[in-house]
Amino acid sequence: MKRILGFVAAGLIVLSGCSDFLDREPLSQISPVNGFNSESELRLYVRSFYDKMLPNADNEDNGFTSLYTETANNIVVNSLSPQIAGNRTVPVAGGGWDWTDLRNVNYFLQNYMRGNLDTTITYKYVAVAKFFRAYFYFSMVARFGDVPWYSKPIEVNDTASLNKKRDPRTLVMDSVVNDIDFAIAHLGSGKDVAEVTKWTALALKSRICLFEGTFRKYHDEFELKDADRFLQMAADAAGEVIKGGAYTIYKSSPDKAYRDLFSSLSVVQDEIILARQYSANLQIFHNVNYYTTAPSFGKPGLEKSLVNSYLMKDGSRFTDKAGYDKMQFFDEMQNRDPRLAQTVRAPGYKRIDGNTVLPPSYAGTVTGYQLTKFVTAAANDALAKSPNPLPVFRYAEVLLNYAEAKAELGTITQADLDQSVKLLRDRVGMPNVDLAAVNAAPDNYLAAQYGHVSGANKGILLEIRRERRVELVMEGFMWNDLMRWKEGHLLAVQFKGAYFPGAGNYDLDGDGAADLAIYTATPPAIPNIQLLKLGTDVVLENGASGGNIIINGTIPKTFREDRDYLFPIPAQELLLNQSLKQNPNW
Repeated sequence: MKRILGFVAAGLIVLSGCSDFLDREPLSQISPVNGFNSESELRLYVRSFYDKMLPNADNEDNGFTSLYTETANNIVVNSLSPQIAGNRTVPVAGGGWDWTDLRNVNYFLQNYMRGNLDTTITYKYVAVAKFFRAYFYFSMVARFGDVPWYSKPIEVNDTASLNKKRDPRTLVMDSVVNDIDFAIAHLGSGKDVAEVTKWTALALKSRICLFEGTFRKYHDEFELKDADRFLQMAADAAGEVIKGGAYTIYKSSPDKAYRDLFSSLSVVQDEIILARQYSANLQIFHNVNYYTTAPSFGKPGLEKSLVNSYLMKDGSRFTDKAGYDKMQFFDEMQNRDPRLAQTVRAPGYKRIDGNTVLPPSYAGTVTGYQLTKFVTAAANDALAKSPNPLPVFRYAEVLLNYAEAKAELGTITQADLDQSVKLLRDRVGMPNVDLAAVNAAPDNYLAAQYGHVSGANKGILLEIRRERRVELVMEGFMWNDLMRWKEGHLLAVQFKGAYFPGAGNYDLDGDGAADLAIYTATPPAIPNIQLLKLGTDVVLENGASGGNIIINGTIPKTFREDRDYLFPIPAQELLLNQSLKQNPNW
């Protein structure tokens, strides 16, 4: 798939223990001899970072570095990746232990001054490079924990660096903070959805520091200190974006504002801070329409626990309703948080460019909750035909980072919620969260999932996690959220879909006509109806007695608390550099 953000000006040089290529210059026209003599050459080089280092619409090696194709326990498909199934093994090579992007950044930082340009010109490009180095190292630490810190490109004869041990996570993350602080200080304060700005750097800092602060708080097995220091930096960075006033939450009408934010063919600059952009004019596309409508990408759908987490429209809890766990599709979709009907095909759903009411298509979803977030007009349904931009950073995440950091610190107030979570709920006409009320009566349904949450702010922490899961679904956050909260056990829970009491004909959209038949022997002769054979096309928890749809029920799932919060270092790297030590229990 083609991409539009930037182009590769730097070479693809893989950093490994004894590579013959470590001392080569990046394969471009820019070198210490003939390059970095003008601002345009600096700009040319740093543009390469955008394309190579920002997440894109491809479902890459672990499913959480891509846009819209996240899995974790949010989106279920008809197969299980090794990290979701819990049967990962130590790879021979690859596995995310790739230092190419870092070398390209460090090459720039080592050579940008060769043109003797004034710092008023160079520092804004240095700031971009340090933004991307912080971004790179944050991803590496989230994946591997301790990693070697390199601040310059390594030459082939630099045996000390080539055989360096992993630096402590604490040192690496302090270095990351130094990089992102430099970026914040030297980037412009204008808005630009295609370029890194001060606001992008502050958003990244809030993301990084929230991850690190909560990881240190909940993972006492790693004996990491300064959790509150990172949480305070997260709150401060997010708070600076809020005070800056450059961004707002996009609003139109409650029944379509959330949908329109993601289906818009142009970037909604009120809310989106940085986006990966696509273009029908330039013939640069992604696959979200095809992903959500065709069976080729696993028929994705929302997982049942996420659907249950959406509140009622009046702010009350769906899971407090009697019999919620046996409600059929039409009934469970009534009077819910409007974001649910703007994320999946709910009763009354019509395509953006259509007039026909469409029920969920079981040809496109294994759970019955067919995704519509990011989906545009039906004309874009073919493979690689979706042209809408995909957000990399948006203001909604910053607001949630702010609220969560303050809640984890124990300093959150109703005023903090009023300038963060309330804005997200205002978009869809939902009542604000009441701090005193939720802390007085935490949600038992959420508490059963997030067993490490405790203390006086238990209720609000659970509500913020609910809000984060609902607001940011399909945007690639849930894997890292589960890892930092130490709630990886949720990946081993049986994934479920919609509830059916057994075989029969079902009216999914409430128009009086059956849309779906689940049969045991002979399919009913009803025109224009979806047919699912029980036990073959669809599996229910209790077989003929009904229950929730079970997905991948024959595949065992495990999550090892003593191992799986970090990924393994590839075996080849341990052989090349014997100073490296494998992560625990791999």
